[in-house]
Amino acid sequence: MAAEGNWDLSISTPIGTIKAVVEFARQDGVLTGTGHGAAESVPLSDITLDGDRLTWKQAVTKPLRLNLAFTVTLDGDTLTGTSKAGRLPASKVTGRRRAVPTAADH
Repeated sequence: MAAEGNWDLSISTPIGTIKAVVEFARQDGVLTGTGHGAAESVPLSDITLDGDRLTWKQAVTKPLRLNLAFTVTLDGDTLTGTSKAGRLPASKVTGRRRAVPTAADH
């Protein structure tokens, strides 16, 4: 299962649904990533892809300063799972991979 690409995420939190984007790329065989949302971009860390299970961590400062741990299951161009911040309850995460623009789109 490949994780590479841009994913539009929807995270259901106690303070409402948060929209975010994560980008995954493979560099020298290693999965790297960046998270974008709430006017900030942050590097993803501890990215692990095991079969269809993808996990990563990221620190955000907006709307709150949190260290988030994501655990999702990939299914083609969709993903589902959870985001956990410390002792707070896990938030449901859903996502869809953005279509890669083709030459016909230009």
